[in-house]
Formats: sequence, C-alpha cells, structure tokens
Amino acid sequence: MKMQPPYNMFSIQELHRTLELPKPEHPLVSVINFEDIKCYSEDYLRSVSYNFYCISIKRNFKGKMKYGQNYYDYDDGIMTFFAPGQVVSTDIAPELELSGWWLVFHSDFIQRYPLAKTIREYGYFSYAVNEALHLSEKEEAMVTGIMKNIRDEYHSRIDAYSQNVIISHIELLLNYCDRFYNRQFITRKNINHDLLTRLELLLSDYFVNQNVRENGVPTVQFVSEQLNVSPNYLSDMLRSLTGQTTQQHIHDKLIEKAKEILTTTSLSVGEIAYQLGFEYPQSFNKLFKNKAGVSPLEFRQSFN
Repeated sequence: MKMQPPYNMFSIQELHRTLELPKPEHPLVSVINFEDIKCYSEDYLRSVSYNFYCISIKRNFKGKMKYGQNYYDYDDGIMTFFAPGQVVSTDIAPELELSGWWLVFHSDFIQRYPLAKTIREYGYFSYAVNEALHLSEKEEAMVTGIMKNIRDEYHSRIDAYSQNVIISHIELLLNYCDRFYNRQFITRKNINHDLLTRLELLLSDYFVNQNVRENGVPTVQFVSEQLNVSPNYLSDMLRSLTGQTTQQHIHDKLIEKAKEILTTTSLSVGEIAYQLGFEYPQSFNKLFKNKAGVSPLEFRQSFN
C-alpha cells in the first residue's frame, strides 16, 4: 500500500485555521493552549511536517507520537522540540483530553537576531520523541510560566520592544531546557550507563569481527541507529557521562585496536590502516598521532 506523504504545514496562520483556533495575533509566533484544540481526528494531520519551530509541554496525552521510527507513550510533564522540516506522526485515542502548552515560532521571526545562529547549538531539536524531556513539577511550572509570558507579551499592544522581549523569553526557555536535559542525563544514570555499556560492546564486536575492514570506520549515525537513539542525544549523553562525544569514543576504540595490531603483528602501517578501514594511510597516521601523541611507527618501536 502506498504511504501517504506528510502534510506540510507552512505557516502559523494555517496551523490555527487547521486546528479551528482564532486567527493568531502575530503571524510568526504563537502560544497555543492544548485545551483549546478540539479537532485531532483528521487523517491528514496524523503525519505533519511543520515549517516552523515547535516546543510543546503535554499533559494527559492519550495516544502515541512517532518521530523517525520510534514511538513514545506520553506521561505528564513531557516536552518535545521540533525544528522546521521534521516529520511528526501521531496516533491519537478517540477519548483524548490533552492539556499543556505549545510554542510555535517561524525562523523569520528570529532572522535578524543572534538566536538565528545559536539555535542550531541546541541539540535537542534533533532528539527523537523517545528522548523527550521529563520535567519535575517545579521545572514544568517554570516552562509554563515562560510560555505564558510570551503569550502575554504579544497579547499586549505591540511596540518597538515587543519582538526583543519575546525573543529574550524564547532564549531563556531554550537555556533552561538545556539545563534540564543535562539534569536528566544525571538523574537517569542507570539508563545512560546501560547505553554506554552497549556502546562499548557494539564497538568491540565491530572491530573484533573485522567489520571495519569491509565497511570502514563506524559512523556516529551507524552507532546511534544500532543503539536506537538519535546521534545528538547519544553524543550529549556520553559527553555528560565521560566528557567525550560518540566520535571520540569511536576513535578511542579504533586506536586501542590499532595499538593491539602494532604490538602483536608485523603488518606495515599501510596494511594496518587498510585493515582498520582507512582509504589513505596518511589519515590513519594523523589520527593515531593526535590520539596517542606519537606516530604508529614510533609507538611500535617503543615496544622493541
């Protein structure tokens, strides 16, 4: 059966119209109370690509939300973040009574501000739904308060300062969420340590089973897919636990394997580079010296 393509939601005005809400007071930014939305059942809304940023905090969600290939069942106090162009698929229960808040803003709204560039640094816009932000009651109240402040600002008479104030609130919200995600990495240590253990086993098996010769050095994308998490989430989680990104963990495991081969075989450096998935020995030499502080030959000679 042919899959129906996602519905492209191009503007905030179209979003309001589709959800049978009053016309937005500002064409580029809006804060929506989920309790005001009554129409969720339209089939074409089950898979949507929004052309603007979406930040939501949901309560009493009955149904499932899909991002990529992952489904997530919602609890109270859950936040999700979507950048323009990402596809969100939702299966909604008929008895749905959803509460919470939904901040949407178009990239044009922040275009002339530093936020237009720095927003790319907030990695959680690339997290999957099953990596949503779980809030405490205090955190939830803080997030809700900021969203209401944004709504109150454009409810007031718009003047030369309105956009500056709203963008300041958005930046404040993003920075708090950055902090809350890092807190989540700490408070969910058991889950994250399990993920770290699985990563170590995955990389060990990859290098031991000669997959690296056939398929090259594993990419962050490949590793994250094997662990069923998004690349950004995996790197951020690892950085919080170990101070290193996924890429650095991959390189460490590769250099560990290279040292083993250098000290237990008589293979040339070029042969070792090929065995470890490098097309050019120079690339292997550069990485090895960067990580080990000496060249592969110097490392081997130190054992003779």
